[in-house]
Amino acid sequence: MTPEETVLDYYEALRRGEPLYSYFVERAETWKAAISTEYSGYDAVSEALREQTRTTDEWTVESKALSVTEHEELALFDDAVRMAWTDTRTGQRHGFDSRWSGALEPVDGDDEEWGFVQMHVSAPRTL
Repeated sequence: MTPEETVLDYYEALRRGEPLYSYFVERAETWKAAISTEYSGYDAVSEALREQTRTTDEWTVESKALSVTEHEELALFDDAVRMAWTDTRTGQRHGFDSRWSGALEPVDGDDEEWGFVQMHVSAPRTL
């Protein structure tokens, strides 16, 4: 998969409620930040994603402006994403427009498989 295909496949896995941790590179430097959280290291990222999969459902992920720039050993992406989900503990539905960005690298030096080393998801805040 190309880096762009990896990003799009991640979105689809989120929609289907599939595990997401396998999309991240297993390294101490792996990092993910979301609206109000930040996780450093693959173990922390994978545990947070397992919990997210366990406690959320019915995801909507609508890519509006995906851009991927690929270099030999690094790919950068950014996107405007409309997202929504249901909290399975409360039944409450959440949703908003968000901005996604991050970096991917070939997994184990294989340019056929790419994984996230950084991902950042943020939402605009109105004052």
